[in-house]
Amino acid sequence: MSNISFSPLIVGCMRLGVWGAQMSTSEYEKFIDACLDMGLKDFDHADIYGHYTTEAEFGEVIKKRPDLKSKIQVTTKCGIKLLTPNRPEIKVHSYDSTKDYIIWSAENSLKLLGLDRIDLLLIHRPDYLMDPAEIAEAFEQLKAEGKVKHFGVSNFTTSQFELLNSYTPLVTNQVEVSLLHRDAFDNGTLDQCLRHKIQPTAWSPFGGGRVFNDSNDEQIIRVRQKSEEIAERYDTTIDQILLAWIMKHPSNIIPVLGSSKTARIASALESTQITMTHEEWYDLWQAATGVDIP
Repeated sequence: MSNISFSPLIVGCMRLGVWGAQMSTSEYEKFIDACLDMGLKDFDHADIYGHYTTEAEFGEVIKKRPDLKSKIQVTTKCGIKLLTPNRPEIKVHSYDSTKDYIIWSAENSLKLLGLDRIDLLLIHRPDYLMDPAEIAEAFEQLKAEGKVKHFGVSNFTTSQFELLNSYTPLVTNQVEVSLLHRDAFDNGTLDQCLRHKIQPTAWSPFGGGRVFNDSNDEQIIRVRQKSEEIAERYDTTIDQILLAWIMKHPSNIIPVLGSSKTARIASALESTQITMTHEEWYDLWQAATGVDIP
């Protein structure tokens, strides 16, 4: 069993910078403090966020407020080489999970974030050329040097996870999970997490927010109507119902929130108090699929 302990929800940082809210340093600071006040200590980064700028912006707060180091738990990711003027040396959008690149990326993230140690480092996407022995060597070196505490992956298939986990222990697989994206329930990902007793984390838990927008899509209409019906039963909101649906699974999926609005994060946190019934869970599943279960 993994020995990492997550908050009930993980605060995603992808949209805090230039890819979204474009927060100032003071706004980042207020945001971090507000999340901590709610009992949410986990912040999810990736080196590429904001075209390689968001880690540094977040890190300005840590450098200003070193007391936060002992209060927060930071996940970051590496392995994607993104085409951007901020990294002119990258000529091709590609993946790189070589030992040297993983170590360089982790050390660079530490510097930008202003941290002494990364709590969780994920390989962001499976690299078709990955050598599991080489990745394990990188992880072992980073852990021995006290630079990273835990390791995991993101968007890995079950076979890719099994392969790497046989060389080095992984504590999570961060995958896309929502009522509109249910692959993890059928492709063995969540079964694998249960077997290894690790908690999966879920990006895009609202399916890109499509349920909240006006749409002529029959699936969206069914899901919204059923979510509203169940939300009324619990005197809550449909976003809370969508999160409660994800967290109902026995693998204890932890949603990664994408909002920069603390009010929405506070609302999302209330979903942890909803105990959905099995019938309600399947009612929503069938609303999403449009057919009865087999």
